[in-house]
Amino acid sequence: MPSSQYQRVVLKLSGETLSGEGKQGVDFLKVATLCEELKPALDSGTQIALVLGGGNIFRGRDAADLQLDRVAADRLGMLATIVNASALGAALASRGFSTRVFSATPMSPLAEPYSVEAARAALDRGELVFASGGIGSPFFSTDTTAALRALELGAQALLKGTKVDGIYASDPKLDPTATRYDTLSYDEALAKDLKVMDATAMALCRDGGLPVRVFDFSTSGNLKRILSGEPLGTLLQ
Repeated sequence: MPSSQYQRVVLKLSGETLSGEGKQGVDFLKVATLCEELKPALDSGTQIALVLGGGNIFRGRDAADLQLDRVAADRLGMLATIVNASALGAALASRGFSTRVFSATPMSPLAEPYSVEAARAALDRGELVFASGGIGSPFFSTDTTAALRALELGAQALLKGTKVDGIYASDPKLDPTATRYDTLSYDEALAKDLKVMDATAMALCRDGGLPVRVFDFSTSGNLKRILSGEPLGTLLQ
């Protein structure tokens, strides 16, 4: 029987989920693995809106290093998120799942214009919603996009899948003794300048009363376990 403690969530994943660490582009073998990971979550009955990063194709924050205008670079980054959403959406649709790709940046016919009303209606129909194209404006990260969409859509939580099992006081790859938090307040995370999300995204979540669970998405089955109520990772609230 489908079982979940959440009715509706926003899931935020990095672009690297579709390519592999340190690689570029979309690897459809990785996409197939991602589809298998999402299947039990979609079968659980939870309504899911998915926000994908675009770093496997282009990162807007690399503008200075590439000697690009920041606005132009962020637009390229927003396009990258649309490519990722379209690729994963098509792969899921070919496996029998009902998906809807929305974009805050007009991209018809590749993606539908995003609106809160259309996205909510699609979720209520049981469709997996992709919220791509950022928020349609430069200078905002995909973390901020995920936070904003979660608040707009009335999600009960924002789930951020990462490569580590929660939020640490410092980088656990560099400091094996780093403290991992089971729970953490937004004010504490901002005061400690923890880099799990940018300050704009955390402030949005804090002011909107939206909990964020940061967890290790690379371990198979973790998403389903979180949806069933297991307290994996770190709860930011």
